[in-house]
Amino acid sequence: MSEKELESALHDLATALSGSDKFVRAVLSGRRRNMQPEHERLDLRPVQLKSGLAIQVSYSDGRQMTSKNFSLEAFPFMEVAQSGYANILVETEGESLSLRISKKGIPHFSKSKNAAVREVSHDRNKQRLLDASDPFLREVGIADAKGNIKPSKMDKYKQVEEFLRLLIPTLNDAISAGHVHQPSTSHPLRVVDLGCGHAYLTFAAHQYLKSAGIPVEVIGIHIRPASRDRNNAIAKSLGIEKSISFLAEEISATSVNSADVAIALHACDTATDDAIAWALNRDVPLTLFAPCCHHDIQSQMKISPEPWSLVTRYGIMRERIGDLITDALRIQLMKLRGYRVEAIEFIGGEHTPRNLMIRAVKTGAEPESGEVERYQSMISEWGVTPVLAAKLNR
Repeated sequence: MSEKELESALHDLATALSGSDKFVRAVLSGRRRNMQPEHERLDLRPVQLKSGLAIQVSYSDGRQMTSKNFSLEAFPFMEVAQSGYANILVETEGESLSLRISKKGIPHFSKSKNAAVREVSHDRNKQRLLDASDPFLREVGIADAKGNIKPSKMDKYKQVEEFLRLLIPTLNDAISAGHVHQPSTSHPLRVVDLGCGHAYLTFAAHQYLKSAGIPVEVIGIHIRPASRDRNNAIAKSLGIEKSISFLAEEISATSVNSADVAIALHACDTATDDAIAWALNRDVPLTLFAPCCHHDIQSQMKISPEPWSLVTRYGIMRERIGDLITDALRIQLMKLRGYRVEAIEFIGGEHTPRNLMIRAVKTGAEPESGEVERYQSMISEWGVTPVLAAKLNR
């Protein structure tokens, strides 16, 4: 895409945001190489004030969320969009526009259909991708018989929704770049949920992708036969058993050998490593993993390179640095296998402390010079060996 095409894409995004009465929301996130936007992430939405329609811009400084309102004419979208953000998503009623700028500065622009609905109430509840009355939510226990989300399941509902918000634009980018094939009725998109458990995300991904007009085949894998039987029964009761199914197998030994998209939401401890290894060993083109607990590396941390002992001498801080080391090593191993990888926040910390997502696309690019040495240096200095390394095919 040329500079002229980039300018055209930004113009389309700006028009969708400020020149349409169908604007739903926008998200600017990620950082372009050698650029530093003022805020890590901006969330924009239309809001009806007494003075008229405005754009509400929200951002976090790491301690609290701050929101500011701008008139449609006053918000400098083009200036903000060019300040260093790598990912820009604008959703209108019926269409999602996504711009991603790679590390090499190459922009990728895509458009896709969506089921978003505009809401401008100042005190509104956040617009949801999943209709609370969808029968699958009742069947899996997130909603009650009246179609209301159960208070005890609200956090899980929000986690699944935010996961889907990141899945769709990422998938569209991967398809437009040729990393994932264009789904069709004869060749549907195969999505594999590794460690699906109660299958909240599995069913949600199936329903949302279908609603977006994407032909899919979804497979959920979980070790417990009871989970398999329960979830297959739900699929049958919903009449969707031809396009979604469940297996009772270990991730590392599953009979499923291919996927276009591999996902996992909070697979516990090394089950996340099993999921990543399964995807990497099969060259799955698109992966989205939200890790859970990280006990393996934490238990290995017997030494700390100085001056990190100032951190690791305290239990809770030792656990947190262990989490970061675990995911940093996972990401590095993925990069060494030809994946472009991002570590992003996929839901606010008020809903779950496990709010990191590892999002990766198989590009086949060779790792940059020195990346292997950086990995070796880190495991040597900390005296750890990530379990993922032993699970990868040589």
